[in-house]
Amino acid sequence: MINGIKPLERSLRWGMVGGGGTSQIGYIHRSAALRDGTFTLLAGAFDIDASRGRSFGQNLGVAAERCYPDYATLFREEAARADGIEAVSIATPNNTHFAICQAALEAGLHVVCEKPLCFTTQEAQALVELSQRQHKIIGVTYGYAGHQLILQARQMIADGQLGEIRIINMQFSHGFHAAPVELDNPSTRWRVDPRFVGPSYVLGDLATHPLFLAETMVPQLKIKRLMCSRQSFVKTRAPLEDNAYVLMEYDNGAVGSMWCSAVNSGSMHGQKVRIVGEKASLEWWDEQPNQLRFEVQGEPVRILERGMSYLDPMALAEDRIGGGHSEGLFEAWSNLYRRFALAMDATDRRDEVFLAGFWYPDVHAGAMGVRWVENCVRSADADASWVAFR
Repeated sequence: MINGIKPLERSLRWGMVGGGGTSQIGYIHRSAALRDGTFTLLAGAFDIDASRGRSFGQNLGVAAERCYPDYATLFREEAARADGIEAVSIATPNNTHFAICQAALEAGLHVVCEKPLCFTTQEAQALVELSQRQHKIIGVTYGYAGHQLILQARQMIADGQLGEIRIINMQFSHGFHAAPVELDNPSTRWRVDPRFVGPSYVLGDLATHPLFLAETMVPQLKIKRLMCSRQSFVKTRAPLEDNAYVLMEYDNGAVGSMWCSAVNSGSMHGQKVRIVGEKASLEWWDEQPNQLRFEVQGEPVRILERGMSYLDPMALAEDRIGGGHSEGLFEAWSNLYRRFALAMDATDRRDEVFLAGFWYPDVHAGAMGVRWVENCVRSADADASWVAFR
């Protein structure tokens, strides 16, 4: 159990790009990064409006001279300081991620980035290669991947409790954008603008989350081909989709499906992953994140509760409070940031033995999400035809 003791001897010096006062996601980055003492926020370019960003940073306790007008100035000035930042988190609109990630790596910084990392597989591969050359990590905030029951499912599947995997059902389908809310909400408007989000809306914004959860649970399966059909039920969003279905075939003969939607009226969140094996199935739902449903053919349904002693030690290690109390998205993010810090430290120490056995959503996970969306769009644009996954 995590008890507040720092996992590292010191806190990493940390900055932010974006995540200011108007950000929907900035606070959870700071809450997660600062929770275990693994990072100390010392600098940032928090807002596209420099004055507003400086004021916001000062209210967070960042020195005025380290609240910068833009990311280029942040990286240049911090590199010139003996006590400059060692890592940066990027919480900006999607179309800026690639350039900022690239600049951060070139400045010798570790990176935590919102998904998507970028818009094309070519850009994603460039970031993979640059991070390797610079010996710096990129961590990607697939938030619920840090939840303990996701790791519990991973271990149960690895132990063979489900048998051979046959079916993977994934969904992330909420109803909050069933109407054109972006017309009156600037913080939502950019999410349905191709200039800011690239070739997709819900495929990139929603679907990549359960896709990565499934990849975490069943890392050995590889997609062979897929078929995608996407719709714009709110017509002003075209050509971007607000609903999509994806069918997938895997290299072991298993099949998968994904339903992602922002127009699922009445649904609060609807992020679920169900893994079906020859002997049993597992299902996890983010609206009941402390429960993992385990169904063995011919036996009563079992509900595995977070924090209980019957769980795998790996799942118990990142508990922050005992069973019976709820843990959710903020705790999952905190677990990810803790892992990011450990990976950054090990990378700087060139501890290849530690890194070989250590899991976190890394640059390859981010690149896979970009690749998947690109293939989905290619299929949808070809009249929802099957395409080889490339």
